[in-house]
Amino acid sequence: MKKIAVIGSGFAGLSAACHLAKAGYAVTVFEKNSTPGGRARKFQAHGFNFDMGPSWYWMPDVFEKFFAVFGKKPSDYYTLERLDPSYRIYYGAGDSLDIPSGIEALCSMFEQLEPGSSKNLLKFLEEGKYKYDIGINELVYKPGLSLAELADPKLITGVFKLHVFQSISAYVRKYFKAKKLIQLLEFPVLFLGATPQNTPALYSLMNYADMALGTWYPQGGMHKIIEGMVQLATELGVQFEFNSAVQQLQMNAVKAKGILVSNEFRPFDYIIAGADYHHVEQTLIPENFRQYSSTYWDNRTMAPSSLIFYLGLNKKVEGVLHHTLFFDQDFGKHSEEIYENPQWPSSPQFYISCPSKTDPTVAPAGHENIFILIPVAPGLKDDDATREHYFNIVIDRFEKITQQSIRENIVFKRSYAHNDFIADYNSFKGNAYGLANTLRQTANLKPSILNKKINNLFYTGQLTVPGPGVPPSLISGQVVAGELIKRDKKFRP
Repeated sequence: MKKIAVIGSGFAGLSAACHLAKAGYAVTVFEKNSTPGGRARKFQAHGFNFDMGPSWYWMPDVFEKFFAVFGKKPSDYYTLERLDPSYRIYYGAGDSLDIPSGIEALCSMFEQLEPGSSKNLLKFLEEGKYKYDIGINELVYKPGLSLAELADPKLITGVFKLHVFQSISAYVRKYFKAKKLIQLLEFPVLFLGATPQNTPALYSLMNYADMALGTWYPQGGMHKIIEGMVQLATELGVQFEFNSAVQQLQMNAVKAKGILVSNEFRPFDYIIAGADYHHVEQTLIPENFRQYSSTYWDNRTMAPSSLIFYLGLNKKVEGVLHHTLFFDQDFGKHSEEIYENPQWPSSPQFYISCPSKTDPTVAPAGHENIFILIPVAPGLKDDDATREHYFNIVIDRFEKITQQSIRENIVFKRSYAHNDFIADYNSFKGNAYGLANTLRQTANLKPSILNKKINNLFYTGQLTVPGPGVPPSLISGQVVAGELIKRDKKFRP
């Protein structure tokens, strides 16, 4: 059995490990932190269970496909519940909109906000389904190594139907005029790394995922997915070593001989880097083996970072659902301060997840588990005074909009931002979501899954194909595992 080291136990690393173990390789996962999951770790404090990162469960079919490869189902590891309403949007005090689950209810809501718009919604979602079928079921499973991959007849004949050369902003406005509907349809691209004006309309596939496929929740929290994947990996024979930060890749002329962990050399036949791509390239590999320069990395367009607050409250709160978005400030201004003129936002939009509305296991009885996220530009100076400033802004607005006081009910508080992303994940510029999905950083234009100077080193995760997000990360692990297996068979004596 050939030995493979996987660096990092996030979704991409775990996915790659499972696929390779199934193919008969001896796989060891090295994780610098004490628990698995990467950005999807959890922590417990004062009786609260907090998911540290991802909180939206979209594209359930991607999870089903992943587990089906191994003869399993998501339900073998966790129980899903579809949220209805999917989420709530606040536009100001006393002005909110609940996004219902189901097309018929959505059409009714659209009609109320813009008479006649339900027909346009159905057309919009029909086109989104086409993009989803091509984008998520075909395009994202390609390794991005050759332009020949894009010569697929479906992609060629459907290139104009994919709207890759039109912005999502212009595309949405072609169908809808009501400001609230436009904000609703533009919000999913906020984390892709560009303003709606600079994001290809291809990504209306996310609206289809949101509205047609639904918003779900795994009982016990998003970390239940990680627990399921670790269990599956263990069943397949994968070994895990935690508190094991990789210090260096040790080289010979054209390949990595192995890795240095805890000052001990460990030999491996192949290495998959699921850790931060920039960190691996610029820190773990000798300079003459790097295929990208520091200038290259500095010129990449990054998706946002985040300022996150984990709060435990000793009372129940009113006015929020499991997912609640606060769009009471200028969406365009906040986007500009993330992407065009990076700075701490003047009047930020923010998002709250309150999983205790759905799941009583994440908070003590009578308490509430609150996760607050403000998307912010990567690479900003991060300090405690800045965090506290934005905490007060958000709490003040929350209390004003929902017309209730919560500050004196906070019994647990923890913040998380750039410095933490760097310390915990070696995150480039403290980013939270990876590489931006701009047209110039799509598919083959992303950093490669292969290191052309090291023939046994592969990359997976949010800084390579197919891109950021939980479902793409699952797919990324499968893609890189498939490429490794193909090349190993080709060069096998």
